[in-house]
Amino acid sequence: MSRRLSFSEAWDLVRSREEVLDAGMTERELAAAVGVGRLMRVHRGAYVDADVWDELWPEGRQLVRVCAVRRASPGGGPVFSHLSAAALWGLPLVGPIRDDVHTAIRSRRHTRTEAGVIRHQLALDEADIVSRHGLRCTSLTRTVFDLARLLRPEAVVAAGDAALRLVSVEGHAVDLDAVAAWRAEVEGLCAAGLRGVRRARWIAAFADGRAQLPGESVSRLQLHRLGFRDVDLQIPIVGSDGARYFADFGFLRWQAFGEFDGEDKYRDADLRTAATATDAVMAEKHREDEIRGVTGWRVVRWGSRHIRTPEDLGRRLAAFGIRPPG
Repeated sequence: MSRRLSFSEAWDLVRSREEVLDAGMTERELAAAVGVGRLMRVHRGAYVDADVWDELWPEGRQLVRVCAVRRASPGGGPVFSHLSAAALWGLPLVGPIRDDVHTAIRSRRHTRTEAGVIRHQLALDEADIVSRHGLRCTSLTRTVFDLARLLRPEAVVAAGDAALRLVSVEGHAVDLDAVAAWRAEVEGLCAAGLRGVRRARWIAAFADGRAQLPGESVSRLQLHRLGFRDVDLQIPIVGSDGARYFADFGFLRWQAFGEFDGEDKYRDADLRTAATATDAVMAEKHREDEIRGVTGWRVVRWGSRHIRTPEDLGRRLAAFGIRPPG
């Protein structure tokens, strides 16, 4: 099963050719290990055990490649941008993601790819460059701006929601001033004439830090595409036991709550609050019973397969009598 990865774990996973050989492997054995898929070559002269690589999420794989490129770079290293900066910031990478590492150059050379590294010609101010985990990368706002101009909407919404959550949400409390400041920062980067500025302006307005998982973000987008405009997020409910619960989506007109039911919250130890998957399932059952019991509202659940397209989610909701207004 896929798992998440911290920066320090990613850094330690990467082994140089010299480290592999010093551990007792010969050049021929190294080539054979790569050939049969026992070692994964993640950059020139940089390797990761393939069994670990196969378990990583796209964010983790990007982070490992970023570490490999940085370890092979002289001086202060490159300025990482786009998906690579997103991985350093801990933003989700949704959808088909190429493994290339992205860096920024401020010369007049055109964007080019070499040895798995895409070098983007970007006009960056000093405020656009920050340090994350000791590596230089684009700022959080600049990273979202660049992603908005590069990726498809599903990926942009997931990253935008996560970025806004980082700067404006503590628990379930939203700092509206921080939200307004973030939107203004993104808007301030949208100079006329730049490619993809309309998408960047759109994500500045559409992002919502209350979405807690990428699946919730993509669900938001598909609901919007279906025509839903009055769906609330993270609705607080006080149960009969006095505990406070939150429903992902509230369909007020239909007196129903919506829940994105990703399997990861049961299987992934980093995401679930219970000790085991069984405990997590039982806790979720208790939570849903409390929500239904005290409100009298229905709870409609959907999973990843239901948010692949707006039509998929529309059919799921329609089966429970929830249809777009109008």
